[in-house]
Amino acid sequence: MRILLIGGTGTISSAITRQLSESEHETWLLNRGTRKTEVPSNIRQLTCDINDEEEVLRKMGDMTFDAVCEFIGFLPQQVERDFRLFSGRTRQYVYISSASAYHKPVKNYVINEGTTLANPHWQYSRDKIACEELLMRHYREDGFPVTIVRPSHTYSERSVPVGIHGLKGSWQVLKRMKEGKPVIVHGDGNTLWTMTWNEDFARGFIGLLGNPHAIGEAFQIMSDESLTWNQIYGAIADALGVPFKPFYVSSSFIASVAPPSYDMEGNLLGDKACTVVFDCSKLKQAVPGYQAHVRFEEGVRKCLSYIESHPECQVEDSEFDQWCDRVISALEGVVKEFNFQ
Repeated sequence: MRILLIGGTGTISSAITRQLSESEHETWLLNRGTRKTEVPSNIRQLTCDINDEEEVLRKMGDMTFDAVCEFIGFLPQQVERDFRLFSGRTRQYVYISSASAYHKPVKNYVINEGTTLANPHWQYSRDKIACEELLMRHYREDGFPVTIVRPSHTYSERSVPVGIHGLKGSWQVLKRMKEGKPVIVHGDGNTLWTMTWNEDFARGFIGLLGNPHAIGEAFQIMSDESLTWNQIYGAIADALGVPFKPFYVSSSFIASVAPPSYDMEGNLLGDKACTVVFDCSKLKQAVPGYQAHVRFEEGVRKCLSYIESHPECQVEDSEFDQWCDRVISALEGVVKEFNFQ
């Protein structure tokens, strides 16, 4: 197949690019070429800005594709642009949506592709829902060959996934752990969550490409491993070789006192604070034999091995660190005032 990835070098798409480079498929990336050194040598590139439609059309010429995969479409106008560019040029258009689009608050902790899409807490999720609705309308009315994919918390070797972090990523949380400082955990740490290693996600995704059962359908791709946040942070602490020192704070309180740029209402109340267990039986029916292989404690160790040998991944965040200290100090003060210590 001839496959075009719009993006292709992000957390999710980089694993797909690598796996496709090891296959017989002819794979192209359409992006601005800022990470060319990370792209396998046998992957071909259309270097341009996807928003410059004239330039994209000029670079593509008369090329057609078996699959076009959109990883950086966040707004309806962006997927409408893709409809203009690729209608009649591809046999399948795969759109990366988000599992955060599922109904919040959660009505049933078991989530499948038929779960209602609605998220009053997060504009990001509402935009993804609008993109899905637009694309499915084009499928019904224009025959545009759409496949929707909804990932949840997918991670790579570049960053250890945590529940709460600042604008510079999760390294500061790891640094707090290594320094023996408490880390803020939302709620009581007992809600369930799913972490998926990006190479596992990639295998399921590639199995949907060129798959006739995927046209006009939505699929979620996740690990079957469900962990509490206490287990998640505990696995990180174990990998670091330090004690886990949680400081539990209600999600609503975190959302009310966090800087607006952290978007904790969306990230927590609209996503991570909810207990969810994903039913991926639809994917396994469409892609026989699919199974995620990397357990979280294995993935964490892969991450730490990479991060410790790549200083550029160790980005400190003093603003977030100070915010954590302020929250902890304030709540400890309340406890002392009421003599609950």
